[in-house]
Amino acid sequence: MNNPIKILLAEDEPSLGQIIKESLETRNFEVLLCENGEIAYKTYLLEKPLLLVLDVMMPKKDGFSLAKEIRAENPTIPIIFLTAKSQTEDVVKGFTIGGNDYLKKPFSMEELIVRINELLKRDNFQNNQEKIELGKFIFDLKKQTLVFDSITENLTHREANLLFYLIKNKNQVLERSFILKKLWGDDDFFNARSMDVFITKLRKKLKQDPAIQIINVRGYGYKLIY
Repeated sequence: MNNPIKILLAEDEPSLGQIIKESLETRNFEVLLCENGEIAYKTYLLEKPLLLVLDVMMPKKDGFSLAKEIRAENPTIPIIFLTAKSQTEDVVKGFTIGGNDYLKKPFSMEELIVRINELLKRDNFQNNQEKIELGKFIFDLKKQTLVFDSITENLTHREANLLFYLIKNKNQVLERSFILKKLWGDDDFFNARSMDVFITKLRKKLKQDPAIQIINVRGYGYKLIY
């Protein structure tokens, strides 16, 4: 059997935390269970897990604050938020901070496990393709940069991930619903308008190479051609 995959779980409800920990450990995960955000941050620095599962409402340091601190140091580690909150603004805030996924309580363990495995699979692909040639650009996913003729352009976390998915699906249509659910958590109207803004920003950053185009396929999504 392969070595267990190390995951940090920050959850202040002892019974729920223990249930999640025990369930994941039957699936070849090593779970570092922390009862508040301060302990979780210290554990992250010491143990360097591969993925974070963070409850939003925690004492001493909430999940959003914790994620923001960790994102400043590690822009690519996968983060899943757990919350009892259902307000759209909380979901948006989680993804703006740099969360990769969002589960509302109550949730099934099978759903959590599927989402963890999906993020780890994507993260492994990303780690194997940190620097990608994109026409005349060099795209560095880990550093979140685009380099053109020795000039470096910094990308936000979401810009970098959106560009990554466009590259991964180059010359194919990237479906709007798929990428919205992946990066925004929901494919509603407001998130769709937000994604359009990010697409416009990426087009501007890539305009130095006219061979690169991001085409709007009406009613379906976007296609990166180069």
